[in-house]
Amino acid sequence: MKPIIYCVLLLSFLFATEPITPIPIKMDIDKKKASLGKELFFDTILSKDNSISCHSCHLLDQGGDDNLQFSVGINGQMGNINAPTVLNAVFNFVQFWDGRAKNLQEQALGPITNHIEMGHNFNELIPKMEKTHYKNKFDELYQDGITPQNITDAIAEFEKTLTTPNSPFDRYLMGDNNAITKDQKEGYELFKNQGCIACHHGINVGGNLYAKFGVISQLKSDSKGRFEVTQNEMDKYYFKVPTLRNIELTAPYLHDGRIDELDSVVKFMAHYQLGKSLSEDEVYKIVAFLKSLTGKTNNYE
Repeated sequence: MKPIIYCVLLLSFLFATEPITPIPIKMDIDKKKASLGKELFFDTILSKDNSISCHSCHLLDQGGDDNLQFSVGINGQMGNINAPTVLNAVFNFVQFWDGRAKNLQEQALGPITNHIEMGHNFNELIPKMEKTHYKNKFDELYQDGITPQNITDAIAEFEKTLTTPNSPFDRYLMGDNNAITKDQKEGYELFKNQGCIACHHGINVGGNLYAKFGVISQLKSDSKGRFEVTQNEMDKYYFKVPTLRNIELTAPYLHDGRIDELDSVVKFMAHYQLGKSLSEDEVYKIVAFLKSLTGKTNNYE
């Protein structure tokens, strides 16, 4: 059994009484591939006009997203859905809001060839990379050198390092009763008792199921979610439930980026998804709890 899987299963066993489990402190990483992937993550060479990198839309010091309603790609083109955080994405059961990628490697492939985002094709990209220092680096790590699979494999290996363990709430789960405040503890109880936990649970406090977005009026995005993958009418407006880890850093919120403030999105989701009206004190305490989910980026150096 791989160490990462063992670690997750062990933590899940130890904290089985709670619907949220801590992030593992260590991950099973190939450091050489992760180092190459990190370089690629920050390199604009992956975009057709050398203007966009993975980091352009996933700023690691700003919550792992770009804090924009919609991201901007090559030639100033704008996407149609809010960029999800790359932090802790390794724990998501699928990638992208519509789940069209089954893992980090498939996800890394998408933006490179997307005509709005990086707009490249590998028939042009690989010869371009082979004229740079990347040729030797890939030849050292991969028997077949620079290929689409190896490019995305390296990026995915780096993204596996982008976890945020040891948040105050994780420390609380692991026995440090003073790691979070009284308001945060009460906020967690409200989070569970009011029903938020039904969709936001597990190691990533989300990212492990699809849920229907219940408000299709005044949408700011034309994405229809999972339907765009399955073409099943029953899947319209079903989206992957986002992680709530580091949520205070990832505004604006929801797949269409319609809400800028964390307290406002708590009220919105309670009203439209749960059919409840929360008091100001309840909202304050739930927000306090959510802020305890902010961890420190554990990226490989």
